[in-house]
Formats: sequence, structure tokens, C-alpha cells
Amino acid sequence: MALASEPSVSLNVEIPEALYESLQAYLESHDSWSSHRLFCASLSLFLMQNGTQNRRINRLYLDALFDYAVA
Repeated sequence: MALASEPSVSLNVEIPEALYESLQAYLESHDSWSSHRLFCASLSLFLMQNGTQNRRINRLYLDALFDYAVA
């Protein structure tokens, strides 16, 4: 799933197994969340907390957090 108003880029990343297992457990118990939505919310929050001034990142965070504009 991609946010409707933004182009998307596919990423292939390696994460620690413990993080993956926790992610899978969370997604299995929270039907309204997808891995795409969770990564968008997490990465945009990280960028906001670390000084980005890009309002589009703020918008992506809010859209992912509240499940808006998800195609």
C-alpha cells in the first residue's frame, strides 16, 4: 500500500531477527496496521524527532498514524 498523494520507493533492508519477530507479533495483533504503515510512521517520526523541517514528512507521519490517505 502506498500513500495516495506521494510516489513510493521500494526498499530491501536487513533488520535484527528480534526486531522482525516483534514487528510480526505486533502486526498479527493489530489488524489495522500493515508493515508499510508501520515503517512510514516510524521513519517519519524518527526524522521529525531528529530535526527535519520538511512539512511533507510531518504530513506522512500523521497520515500513517491515523490511517489517512492510504490507498
